[in-house]
Amino acid sequence: MTDIDEQGRPLPPETGGETETLLGFLDFQRATLAWKCAGLDAAGLAAALPTSAMTLGGMLKHLAYVEQWWFSQWLAGRSPEAPWDTVDWSADADWDWHSAADDTPEQTRTLWEDCVARSRELTAAALAEGGLDTLSRRADSAGRAPSLRWILFHMVEEYARHVGHADLIRESVDGLTGE
Repeated sequence: MTDIDEQGRPLPPETGGETETLLGFLDFQRATLAWKCAGLDAAGLAAALPTSAMTLGGMLKHLAYVEQWWFSQWLAGRSPEAPWDTVDWSADADWDWHSAADDTPEQTRTLWEDCVARSRELTAAALAEGGLDTLSRRADSAGRAPSLRWILFHMVEEYARHVGHADLIRESVDGLTGE
């Protein structure tokens, strides 16, 4: 059974194996982002610090994109799904960040939640197939395919970096603080 903290986040196991610990830390980071974005309206999700254009809504949409990029496109070798399949990334390389302002909070949260759910399903399938050593179906131009282990570690890093940003932005919105 997973222990849950006072913010509703699943605590990573202290004595789990590599897979359980890695997934535990990724889910903890995901839950921390959800906590930092919880209860905010469109204005709250659109708030930015004076030195940055980064918003919590943009962060949610960016991380939804990162989830589908690494788990759907790289790990599973799938084509981009909506809304990513129609984006002209050469016209706006930060479309995921910028376009969040056009979405309702519910649309942004649902997109992120759906991408996380799909990532969990694809992770479970890859773990069943070959464990953490499972190579992604997509490879870079040199033919290198990252392992599921690498993708999961990268996602922990990606979330941890952005959760730090989320702490600062959320505090500026309504004073909410905490790890």
